[in-house]
Amino acid sequence: MEWTDQGIVTGVRRHGESSAVLELLTRARGRHLGLVRGGASRRLAPLLQPGNTLHATWRARMEGQLGTYQVEAASLRTEALMRAPHGAYGVNHMTSLIRLLPERDPHPSLYEVSCAILDALETQRATAILLARFEITMLAELGFGLALDRCAATGARDDLAYVSPRTGRAVSRAAGSELADKLLKLPSFLLATQIVPTRAELEDAFRLSGYFLNRHIMEPRGIALSDARAAFISSLTRLDQ
Repeated sequence: MEWTDQGIVTGVRRHGESSAVLELLTRARGRHLGLVRGGASRRLAPLLQPGNTLHATWRARMEGQLGTYQVEAASLRTEALMRAPHGAYGVNHMTSLIRLLPERDPHPSLYEVSCAILDALETQRATAILLARFEITMLAELGFGLALDRCAATGARDDLAYVSPRTGRAVSRAAGSELADKLLKLPSFLLATQIVPTRAELEDAFRLSGYFLNRHIMEPRGIALSDARAAFISSLTRLDQ
């Protein structure tokens, strides 16, 4: 068995004296592990850092085996992360969620959003916008997608302002006005890509996605959202400076 694909480094662990088990989010094969011989060496270790994108060739005698990777750099982002501390928080949080995906299950939409986040790392607002959308996409990919296209009460598609915490469905401003304090805010930038959100709207977006991530994904597994996520959201105060 052999294939070649491009993948984002989402995890790595030492294996034996000099090798490493590498986890990639690949474009066509989803989250996929493989052994990198010499992965702990000075030549290869810098490549095997979370957030880097690699050209990878995977080989194994049988499909179900761990197999081995041969890798080459496609895009290395260490310098960008050093220049933008918020980027390191974002990458760490993003990869922590990706590791919840089942192995070898393709998620092309999630891969594309992840690539966009990594390409925007040095711009904090752009990273925040994309990371909030990444969390919404993650919910959908794991089977808990939110219904944000029309009002659950009236069917209207305009002026959607809230989300029901019970159903995950959108609610229009008019329909939700009397229950606004019991609903989650729906920032308009999640519905229209041309809108530039304020810091408050970004925080509302993370509050929305975080509620459903905790409810459907983290709490059933007995785990919590990463500290890196909290640090990234806290770093948004810099947008006002």
